[in-house]
Amino acid sequence: MKIFQRLSRSVICLCLGLLFCLPVKGGDKLKPYKVPMLSPEEALKSFVVADGYRMELVACEPMIEEPVALAWDGNGRMYVAEMRTYMQEIDGRDQFRPISRVVRMEDTNGDGRMDKHTVFVDKLVLPRMILPLEKEVIIRETNTLDLWAYSDHDGDGVADEKKLWHKGGGRGGNLEHQPSGLIWNIDNWIYTTYSNHRYRFTRGKAERHSLPGGSGQWGLTHDDVGKLYYSTAGGEQPAMDFQQPMIYGRIRMGGELASGFREVFPIDDVPDVQGGRGRVRANNTLNNFTGCGGQGVYRGDRLPEDMRGDLFIPEAVGRLVRRAKITNVAGKTVLVNAYKGREFIATKDPNFRPLAAKTGPDGCLYILDMYRGIIQEGNWVRRGSYLRGVVSAYGLDKNIGKGRIYRVVHDKFKPGPRPRMLDEKTSTLVSYLSHPNGWWRDEAQKLIIIRRDQSVVPAIKKLARSAAAPLARLHALWTLEGLDVIDKELLREKLSDKDARVRAGAIRISEPLLVEKDKDVIADLEKLVRDEDPNVTIQAILSAQYTALDELEGLAEAALDRHEKSDAVQSILRGFKARLVQQRELRRREEALRKANEEFGKSYAQGHVVYATLCVTCHGQDGKGVPMPDDARQMRAPPLAGSPRVTGKKSRVVRILLHGLQGPVDGKEYKEQMVPMGSNDDAWIAAALNYVRNTWSNKAPYVSTDDVASARSAGAGRAVPWTLAELLKFDPRLGEASKWKLTASHGGNAARSAIDGNPGTRWATNEPMQPGMWFQVELAKAQLVRGLSLDSAGSREDHPVGYEVRVSENGKKWSKVLASGSGSYPETEIAFAPVNARYIKLTQTGHRPGKFWSIHELGIFRAVDPASAGSAATKAQALPPVSELLKMKGDAGKGKLVFEKNCVLCHQVGDKGVNFGPNLSDVGLRLRREQILQSILDPNAMIDKKYLGVLLQTRKGQFLTGFIEAEVNGLVMLRQQGGKLNPVQAASIALKILQKKTFMPLGLEKAMTTEEFLGLVEYLIGRKEKPVPAATAK
Repeated sequence: MKIFQRLSRSVICLCLGLLFCLPVKGGDKLKPYKVPMLSPEEALKSFVVADGYRMELVACEPMIEEPVALAWDGNGRMYVAEMRTYMQEIDGRDQFRPISRVVRMEDTNGDGRMDKHTVFVDKLVLPRMILPLEKEVIIRETNTLDLWAYSDHDGDGVADEKKLWHKGGGRGGNLEHQPSGLIWNIDNWIYTTYSNHRYRFTRGKAERHSLPGGSGQWGLTHDDVGKLYYSTAGGEQPAMDFQQPMIYGRIRMGGELASGFREVFPIDDVPDVQGGRGRVRANNTLNNFTGCGGQGVYRGDRLPEDMRGDLFIPEAVGRLVRRAKITNVAGKTVLVNAYKGREFIATKDPNFRPLAAKTGPDGCLYILDMYRGIIQEGNWVRRGSYLRGVVSAYGLDKNIGKGRIYRVVHDKFKPGPRPRMLDEKTSTLVSYLSHPNGWWRDEAQKLIIIRRDQSVVPAIKKLARSAAAPLARLHALWTLEGLDVIDKELLREKLSDKDARVRAGAIRISEPLLVEKDKDVIADLEKLVRDEDPNVTIQAILSAQYTALDELEGLAEAALDRHEKSDAVQSILRGFKARLVQQRELRRREEALRKANEEFGKSYAQGHVVYATLCVTCHGQDGKGVPMPDDARQMRAPPLAGSPRVTGKKSRVVRILLHGLQGPVDGKEYKEQMVPMGSNDDAWIAAALNYVRNTWSNKAPYVSTDDVASARSAGAGRAVPWTLAELLKFDPRLGEASKWKLTASHGGNAARSAIDGNPGTRWATNEPMQPGMWFQVELAKAQLVRGLSLDSAGSREDHPVGYEVRVSENGKKWSKVLASGSGSYPETEIAFAPVNARYIKLTQTGHRPGKFWSIHELGIFRAVDPASAGSAATKAQALPPVSELLKMKGDAGKGKLVFEKNCVLCHQVGDKGVNFGPNLSDVGLRLRREQILQSILDPNAMIDKKYLGVLLQTRKGQFLTGFIEAEVNGLVMLRQQGGKLNPVQAASIALKILQKKTFMPLGLEKAMTTEEFLGLVEYLIGRKEKPVPAATAK
């Protein structure tokens, strides 16, 4: 949630622009063309694959359409999830219609091509994860955390029974930001992305257990020892959170992605990147991972040995698949591109959209291709976005309804046989724990545990002790753990196994004995801390931490002694100590909030989960923002810690979270806009805000579900993110500052400099700030107020260290402290409950040696917003029906005030206002009352065609919006927001797209009372003057 740090002083613009202007450096040429869809055979020819490898078609349309995920059951039958409603047109309408499905396919003749197909389950809502068990297949759809089990009892390939496997409840949010994965890991836990929990399936029952945090976005994979690899497209992280199991929390280490790893090398040239031109080279190729997901570790046995254990990362926006070598450097996992300056798979076909890389039962690598034009969800292709212009230019939104699945084979290897595990005895499955293909080992372990056949336990124990292959011994140990038959003697034996992977696995499995304070195992652990392999040492520390072992301090010292040069060991210890401090602080805050308000504390705890699983990707653990992967000087999002925008007015941050935020923030552009979170329920929104408003140095009042519901109702119908300028209309400030009387404990002679409208002047104490200093405002009369804004942008560190605010109606009897806290640079925003006051006193409560207390500009907020003012403020009311409004008269004088406050930013009356929208000087002559009224309620109802917007894309990739006023002498005269007339060389325009709507947004009347609305109509009816000639094109 990109909740930003400081409100702009620019006046609110009621007419929204369609696009940012994003200039491109260099002489790149944009040559849009309508992208064709290739046949499967043509697509195969278009691939450029690493030497020795080739792609084979496994399945395609019409057998599959819009595939997004796949999995195999124990008999090698492939299940594919189809999102048949995903982005079927550019606005993404009706995506949640229940017409998606999961299909089942088989290769009956062994030629590698699927030739048998059934619709296993239909009437689904965007299915996103599949986990075949033994007799049932677990499926989850979008917008829910429920997991359903489907069974095919008669064997016709169509599910004939559906039952709830796990009740999770509803799940809102953008469909790209919902859980995926559902993989059964070697530790017998089932993991998903975007979740702070995992599942365990024991004795026919699924249980959910919590995790310290969650990670990832689309796709999840694990390696031979169970290390999980997450990724996130929104955070542009091709691989993340893979250093340790998520049960121990998240940790990231410097250098875990080799230098230059995020740079990608596609060969297509369609710049449809949600990050805009900053993510595109001069030749229009993607320059950085951005649409990464569906990653898979290759663990098969029918491709070259040097490929085993490599991570394959699909990049759907770049139309490529990266091959990453996974290396271990003294306990730290490091990823390196296997090829310098190129990719494992690439194509010039713009419709190639790889979403998954999987090791198959036949030992080959499978690539799932959604094969479509537009891959981003509707929030990133909104009207006015850079991406929408590109999608339209290339016709990408028209390429839908197809899908392909390929397998990667090698010239010197033959694909392996199809499994028949579901038909085999459990004793046979035990032998597969030694199989060279990791898919077979995983599937055998899962089925043995599900069957719970105790007769095979002796054979599994024998395998754990004496199998030649270390991974067979490791799988045997975890299979025994899953069957609840692990014994201490065997476990201690494996703690000294000759293979470090087995020793580390045995440590994890021994954790219940550590909890029980088993002296023998603790003694073993003390030795393992000094293990020659740093990976074993790291696991010993993690297990000691997880089980709250008292001996932890001594273990940490021993670890450092043994591996003093290991960055990984030191990082694990630092991370652990930091988490201890953080956990204590979080518990302290939660307990304090619960004491004050039980619901506040509960909401705060829930918000911590939301933040840890979603917001942390851009805003960071410390709330200060995360640097862009390729440019540490630029942050991915503005800071939340210490932000007056976060801790200030409730309704403003609620609006931002509900609808998103776009445009510059405090003069800075961010490559990604804050997307709307309004599809989540009110409790989710409130929890997220309660956490960020009360963590780090932040301290703010409770946000209730009623607060969210009020702001949601007020913004009903809004379809685009807010800009900071727009949000200003909800923060009206008191006027008539010239009538205020100002006094101060120090520097009183310069007090008026704080309200003179000139940020270059200031009031200052002229002495280092200290407790007791004060600044006081006496208004001309008592008014309802709700906060202050103290601008110290021109004097760094001159904001108040601490403050208290009191008010009075007569200057004698003062209120209790209405607000207290710490100031922030460049602006301190102070919010308090609406109160009637004439005198407002701000008192300094802190010290800062050598620094004055300064205020360059002071603002006082009027309490008129229904979402914050409560019963004390005027409540906004829905307008009466149009038929009644036509019978009512308004006050033109009040309407003039409304016009001069808002409408002049786009319209002119006489010589006042901006020449952007229609000149309204003579509107009373041109339109009747009902027409004026209707034009405000529905700006698109009777708009002059010349005021329909246009989107221009130059050959250098720059996007411009506005109205075309004239085309003369090879120039297109573009009237842009603010009234600027921009001459654009006609020859430089590569694309011109006419818009179907005006720039004037819907819902303006919702910000007005009935009295203000009627007054505005009355004022416009009286405008019958001749318009002042505007500047025109020459």
